[in-house]
Amino acid sequence: MQKSEYPGDVHLRNRATGNYDQRTSSSAQIKHSTTVQRSKSSSLTSSPEAARRVHPRPSDKLNPKTINPFGEQSRAPSAFAAIYSKGGIPCRLVHGSVKHRLQWECPPEILPFDPLLITLAEGLRETKHPYTFVSKEGFRELLLVKGAPEKAVPLLPRLIPVLKAALVHSDDEVFERGLSALVQLSVVVGPSLNGHLKLLLTSASLIVIKSKIPTYCSICC
Repeated sequence: MQKSEYPGDVHLRNRATGNYDQRTSSSAQIKHSTTVQRSKSSSLTSSPEAARRVHPRPSDKLNPKTINPFGEQSRAPSAFAAIYSKGGIPCRLVHGSVKHRLQWECPPEILPFDPLLITLAEGLRETKHPYTFVSKEGFRELLLVKGAPEKAVPLLPRLIPVLKAALVHSDDEVFERGLSALVQLSVVVGPSLNGHLKLLLTSASLIVIKSKIPTYCSICC
């Protein structure tokens, strides 16, 4: 004979069963959350790149990541570099065992100074090889040809601003190349340069020039 259950007993048993189900559900949710977090953490550290970020190697300080020169972030070439790469400068650098030299595609005497001399003057602001050597030596050799004064004097109004930009450049080597080019030009054109000194030697440029190499500047002046 079965014993009848009172309504109170049924109610207590249902409450106990409900509490057990809630505890079981909460425990399952916690376990699931922990599993997901572990899975995410594992995926983040699974790749070698992520592992290096989490645990950097000592060699990383000695071998920093460099920029890919062929990537999209590389800087566009300068005007002089682009002209030189396209063959717009009729000379090429010849590497020697002791020193370098220029090889002209044709005798410099027959080359027009306009715009070649101005282009070489713009190249004086370059900071990378071979552009630094080509612009400096090309400017010097072009001014040594026969008839250079007659060809260079008409270009002075366009040459002076370019040389001034080299003289006020922050790079000391660019400044020296610009100053050497100015001295070479003054020897070739003589008094014709006097009328352009006011534009070239402004107060701002004089401060920069004197702060660079005082002794050399005094001799050049």
